[in-house]
Amino acid sequence: MRRDQLEHLIRAAGAIVQSDDVVVIGSQAILGSYDEAVLPGEATFSVEADIVPLGDVDGRRADLIDGAIGEASMFHETYGIYAQGVGLSTAMLAPGWDERLVPLVDRSTGTTGWCLDVHDLCVAKLLAGRQKDRDFVAAIIGARLADPAEVARLLEVAVVATDRRATAQGVLAQLEASGLPERNRRSWWRRRTDSLADRLRLAPRPRPQVLPGDATGDGSS
Repeated sequence: MRRDQLEHLIRAAGAIVQSDDVVVIGSQAILGSYDEAVLPGEATFSVEADIVPLGDVDGRRADLIDGAIGEASMFHETYGIYAQGVGLSTAMLAPGWDERLVPLVDRSTGTTGWCLDVHDLCVAKLLAGRQKDRDFVAAIIGARLADPAEVARLLEVAVVATDRRATAQGVLAQLEASGLPERNRRSWWRRRTDSLADRLRLAPRPRPQVLPGDATGDGSS
């Protein structure tokens, strides 16, 4: 998926649920942090984006997204991409994830997809534990697009079962050698902080407040 395609899904999802803001989780949230031109192929091969409609206590808004622009919909057949309406219970996230969301603004409407930060995305993928998730994180860290030390820090504070965390930490330990060299870490963070600050200044609204009905679950679905 390309960034402009994710913008299309954000625009369509916002119109369906009549909201100026949605949250993007799952692998294609990476497009909030990086343009597809710099991403490894493993990060962009998916044609699906997981979109969370805010305040969706009963799941009806997610169902609306599935019905209109989901898999096998006319939208999917026409554009070759689709959205899955989901709740935050489908992802395992570290505390404070909502304060690290990265804005991706649809340029034609101003609808904003608030995308998981790359480090929170890596944590969610490692905790999900499927081979495709491990491959995704390996590609991101191998391309030096995330700081393994920050991923490790967030894994440590994630509210999950101890054995699940230990497995994720073991996988990460095997990948860290291909990540950011210590001598480059400070300059990498400086560039990233400046870039995110610029993105936030251009966002039409501040980060949305996550409502109780949006609370993160155990990722079991």
